[in-house]
Amino acid sequence: MRLWRSLLFVPANQRRMLDKLGSLPADGFIFDLEDTIPVAEKAHARVMAKEYIARLPPDKSWIRVNALPSGYLHEDLAEFVGTPGLAGFVVPKQDSAGDVAAVDRMLTSLEVRRGLAPGSTPIIVMVESAAGALFSYQVVTAAKRIESVIYGGGEDGDMNVSLGAIWSSEGPEMMLVRQLTFVSARAAAIKYPLDGVYSNIRDLEGFKRDTTLSRRLGYRGRTVIHPSQIEAANEIYTPTAAEIDYSTRVLKAFDEALARGTASTTVDGKLVDVAMAKTAGNILALVATIAGRDKPAK
Repeated sequence: MRLWRSLLFVPANQRRMLDKLGSLPADGFIFDLEDTIPVAEKAHARVMAKEYIARLPPDKSWIRVNALPSGYLHEDLAEFVGTPGLAGFVVPKQDSAGDVAAVDRMLTSLEVRRGLAPGSTPIIVMVESAAGALFSYQVVTAAKRIESVIYGGGEDGDMNVSLGAIWSSEGPEMMLVRQLTFVSARAAAIKYPLDGVYSNIRDLEGFKRDTTLSRRLGYRGRTVIHPSQIEAANEIYTPTAAEIDYSTRVLKAFDEALARGTASTTVDGKLVDVAMAKTAGNILALVATIAGRDKPAK
């Protein structure tokens, strides 16, 4: 599974925004064909998305297709399945395993017709409703092609409409569905679940606080809606120098303990046993993954 600390949404019909993508440090981009595109612009947005995917490095570009009930989903998939450089599809409003299965069948049919291996096109599913959150484990396990899940909990967005709750970042109003989506993803062995957007682009400090909370909850990346949010997301989802130092010392101390014939020790006064060693190893593995992603292309 690939790591995405920052995935920038961009309306696929806005050339002014699309022209800037090559200079932005986002881990990836989501060309939006759904909520930010008027019906009259859907076809034009598909054409422009294909044009700009070809300009970007391979496997950095995702397409957010229209939702299953919209009537546009099959057209979206048919336009892009097999497109060189495409990382995959972001599929919104997935409320049940049946929704995912329907998308999976469409993709499989298109893959077979185009000589591609069935299941070879990755998808990221979006959980954006009370039903989606309640059945999120069934949603994220409904197809093998699922790479990750996005918790769609932006302020006053679809999740708020579904719940009837008033949005907050740290309060209890949205926390249950935010955590439930994450727990379902991890239970399904999704390595890098994705948090949703922070809608107030003028509130960078609020974005940083919310992203710090997101990382504490266990998310390893998020979708963003403005270039000003990209660097903060990349930084916050990257382990700090202090975390790297501590994890390195934990593994060294644990290896020394094993050599002495025991499986526990202490570092900085804290217990270290097998679980703590796994945590340290996971942090260092994440650092290595990020270093590989951030390495300049030759």
